[in-house]
Amino acid sequence: MGKVRFIYNPYSGENSIISDIDNVIRIHQKYGYSVVPYRISFEYSVEEAFNDLDDDYDYVLVAGGDGTVDNVVNTMKDKGIDLPIAILPVGTANDFAKLIGMPQNLEEACEQILNSKVKTVDLGKINNKYFINVASTGLFTDISQKTDTNLKNAIGKLAYYVKGIEQLPRFRKLSINVKSEEVNYDGDMFLMLVFNGRTAGNLNLAYKAEIDDGLLDVIIIKACAIKDMLPLFIKIVKGEHLENVNGLIYFKTDNLYIECHEDIVTDIDGERGPDFPLNIKCIRGGLKILGIQQ
Repeated sequence: MGKVRFIYNPYSGENSIISDIDNVIRIHQKYGYSVVPYRISFEYSVEEAFNDLDDDYDYVLVAGGDGTVDNVVNTMKDKGIDLPIAILPVGTANDFAKLIGMPQNLEEACEQILNSKVKTVDLGKINNKYFINVASTGLFTDISQKTDTNLKNAIGKLAYYVKGIEQLPRFRKLSINVKSEEVNYDGDMFLMLVFNGRTAGNLNLAYKAEIDDGLLDVIIIKACAIKDMLPLFIKIVKGEHLENVNGLIYFKTDNLYIECHEDIVTDIDGERGPDFPLNIKCIRGGLKILGIQQ
């Protein structure tokens, strides 16, 4: 019988995983797997989930949002653990799980995982931390860190919008210097996003992104008058292509360097990222995944 380490965040989303743990175990047993659960909490960290891991384990199953998956991936990389991971999307933000085609229905997701083969996908790295979906900086990027956890659990994505409205009075230009082989930009911006995935907050921004092309998709929203941003945001919301759009730079690269002396933070999939300067690169085939929709 194979073994699966099941790491779940009981606070993700609306605590939905709690009522589905038995289904996770039942479906895996049907396929001949023994499930060893580990509950993340304030008292018990992700790191402890791997203390007793041995060669008998086949893969790591993660139930949570992008931030939870990031924490698991970073811990595995730090510990040199090279097992495949699989994702049950039960968090507030599940952009990466949607990218690889994971269904929202938990039983369907388990079946898809258990009937899949291991695939390798790209992984982003920002200084000494890894990210699966998007690294960002600029206006609004510290919203996740400033949003109360209880509020996020209670009202989900609405909590981010509430916090975003609070930050509107601080809307200002931010000076940044971006260097890459493809594009160099030294000027003002409002927001910068570096995608390993495609979406952020369900907005399909990096529509050119491929999960295994060895490249990151970079979007810089330049600083301009607020009234001039309306056409740009209409295009973004409608999911239209962003080539040759005033006020925006979109390019692909496998390595870039960013300097910024503004009082802003970085964000990696909803979690606090490292301080400037930043060296961001794509690790081609850096992550083994189960459950990718064929």
